[in-house]
Amino acid sequence: MSKFKRMHLVVLDSVGIGAAPDANNFVNAGVPDGASDTLGHISKTVGLNVPNMAKIGLGNIPREVPLKTVPAESNPTGYATKLQEVSLGKDTMTGHWEIMGLNITEPFDTFWNGFPEEIITKIEEFSGRKVIREANKPYSGTVVIDDFGPRQMETGELIIYTSADPVLQIAAHEDIIPLDELYRICEYARSITLERPALLGRIIARPYVGEPGNFTRTANRRDLAVSPFAPTVLDKLNEAGIDTYAVGKINDIFNGAGINHDMGHNKSNSHGMDTLIKTMGLPEFQEGFSFTNLVDFDALYGHRRNAHGYRDCLHEFDERLPEIIAAMREDDLLMITADHGNDPTYAGTDHTREYIPFLAYSPSFKGNGVIPVGHFSDISATIAENFGVEKAMIGESFLDKLN
Repeated sequence: MSKFKRMHLVVLDSVGIGAAPDANNFVNAGVPDGASDTLGHISKTVGLNVPNMAKIGLGNIPREVPLKTVPAESNPTGYATKLQEVSLGKDTMTGHWEIMGLNITEPFDTFWNGFPEEIITKIEEFSGRKVIREANKPYSGTVVIDDFGPRQMETGELIIYTSADPVLQIAAHEDIIPLDELYRICEYARSITLERPALLGRIIARPYVGEPGNFTRTANRRDLAVSPFAPTVLDKLNEAGIDTYAVGKINDIFNGAGINHDMGHNKSNSHGMDTLIKTMGLPEFQEGFSFTNLVDFDALYGHRRNAHGYRDCLHEFDERLPEIIAAMREDDLLMITADHGNDPTYAGTDHTREYIPFLAYSPSFKGNGVIPVGHFSDISATIAENFGVEKAMIGESFLDKLN
């Protein structure tokens, strides 16, 4: 019998809690990640007021320098720790795949100087459309259409750009490049980026509408991902007939593998929390696992190096955390974590190699405290043990410490 009938894992995308021991092996605009600290620097520079996460134990997580404005609780309501990444990467896909039990020994490729001419030329030849070379670099998805959307409307050229993640994104005005054509081009791009020197996690179709100065991205986004290279704990749960619910971009990250209920993309963090709460209230969701990604921290504030916006986003989540807790049943477990860092006070605009926080809360808890520091994959092993399925490649369960 499961210790917890339902487990809910919420990933606060990019909310790291201090440089990992190997952070200096990873660089950001030429600067090693060794001094990065997403939560620490936000707390220090612009202040952080997250009383609900603090109550569970956020301020109790072991750190050389305590979080400046998040005090430790003498009697927290849950358990807390920080977790280290084993895999060789600091991107969304690598982080989530390791959280579900995989060890990524060969990181995906990223293109800080834009995609090589060979890739661009192949897409041009397939599509019969030119590619705007000036857009071929890491770019904000909204800024790139503001900058090049008018030109696309005039010429019909493709807007191809990337980000800190191993992704190739194609933005297209729906009136200029029809959706069917955009999707075909993305499918071709997927076919030529499945191995090095361009092994990418996702190809993303980014359609938009509107007029110059007033462009809006539509809900017709499509992600073409690669499937995990080995079974994850999601696959183990699915094979055992256990419900798995995906909220936000989780389904895209795993290319649907192991997910039997996709609850759709989030329009915002708040919408994602609405969807999670709705999912938790489904009468048919009596036992199983929900997996939620909240991406605004990363996409809207981390990459844009906006510490004030990042702080406010954390405040918004914390203010709504009681609603999630209120939707829990007595034998539910809520886990809150991250997938990498993205220190908004740091050099460059890339992710940062950091520990991730881990908080656990259940209405059934009799105890509380700090769990020994472990690894991302320990989350998956804990889920596996709870539901009586095999764990994936790596990870050690801490289920016995959650009492």
